[in-house]
Amino acid sequence: MKQLNDFTLTLGKKEYVPIIIGGMGVDTSSPELALAVAKMNGISHLSDAMILPVVDRHFHTHFVQERMERYKSTVGKSVKPGVVFDHEALDQALKLYIGKTMEAKKGDGGIFVNVMEKLAMGNTRESMRVRLNSAMDAGVDGITLSAGLHLGSLDLMRDNPRFRDVKIGIIVSSARALKLFMRRAARLERLPDYIIVEGPLAGGHLGFPLNWQDFDLKLIIAEVLRLVEEEGAKIPVIAAGGIFTGSDGVEFLEMGAAGIQVATRFAVTKESGLPYDVKQQFFKANEEDVEVNLLSPTGYPMRMLKSTPAITAEVRTNCEAFGYGLDESGNCPCLIAHEKKQVEALKGNAIEEYTCLCTTMFGFKIWTCGQNVYRLKDTTNRLPDGSYQLPTAEHVFRDYQYSTDHQIALPELELPQECLATA
Repeated sequence: MKQLNDFTLTLGKKEYVPIIIGGMGVDTSSPELALAVAKMNGISHLSDAMILPVVDRHFHTHFVQERMERYKSTVGKSVKPGVVFDHEALDQALKLYIGKTMEAKKGDGGIFVNVMEKLAMGNTRESMRVRLNSAMDAGVDGITLSAGLHLGSLDLMRDNPRFRDVKIGIIVSSARALKLFMRRAARLERLPDYIIVEGPLAGGHLGFPLNWQDFDLKLIIAEVLRLVEEEGAKIPVIAAGGIFTGSDGVEFLEMGAAGIQVATRFAVTKESGLPYDVKQQFFKANEEDVEVNLLSPTGYPMRMLKSTPAITAEVRTNCEAFGYGLDESGNCPCLIAHEKKQVEALKGNAIEEYTCLCTTMFGFKIWTCGQNVYRLKDTTNRLPDGSYQLPTAEHVFRDYQYSTDHQIALPELELPQECLATA
């Protein structure tokens, strides 16, 4: 039986192991994880979601504190006009975060950045322009456009000197969405360098309605491959969502895909930015503990653990500190939903409420996951104290690369020091 290692992913003149680590937002896809994968000639994503507080966390800068001081007069107000992003600060944060990671990179792999369209940030177009161009200026190897159609994103970076050199890809969940993007890209004579097709079993925000069970990744991959062929383009197609073993990945490569994108198994590695206790919650999860809900103000369904704290917690919005969902008029969908809930409560009516993604995501209070999260307990060792051993990114990557017959190799057992002392 073939292994993923029998295939290569070619982007331009470079060849990679056909394994891409998805962009897990708000520091889960950490620089440490990206650097580990690059050493093994794979591709890993950073995420630019909530980049200002993430950079504060890593580099002890004060971007969020400075925002709070600037906009403290709007605290408690339902509309926050004038609360916008300092584009110079945004540029500085991105160049610091991505630039330092690129400087530390060793190996022939790629470090890409995942850029979501659904971050309004007070001025969607201008903020997107800064995010895209700052990433290129910082030396990133590739940019993956996600969470939206991105029909105007290529125009925002067309004048950058690296526009033709940096690898640019798009995440889609249907051939129809891809066709819309391809039409706009053709006008600029800049087709995507790769296409990631994310299926219904993926984690976090989904490009599917609540009847996600009615969709099948292999059927969507086949439609996308057919569309690419009809367009006369030679663009690598990457399968993503629910690919839990290397053998799962081989099945997609044998049907014509060029590589796979995976995330859930890397979220619980030592290098991931998730806190240790959240990783343990992922390991403990059972299949019935996973749900898809409409908690996100983006309008997209979201997959997470039912025990995620944000589902039941009363969360105060932090538009002054974060404000990633604010539109150009200073409206926050979370604030609007919260006020509507209060009005309806006085009438005796109950309505669902969005959660503040800014607050909960940065505080690791939303436990987004792939549908196969419940299988994580079978990928590692359970320790004497009942906890689960965290594998390294290298172990998980190599397991994908060389596994056959859907087998999963457990990491070498590492007992805690207190257990070794009594052994």
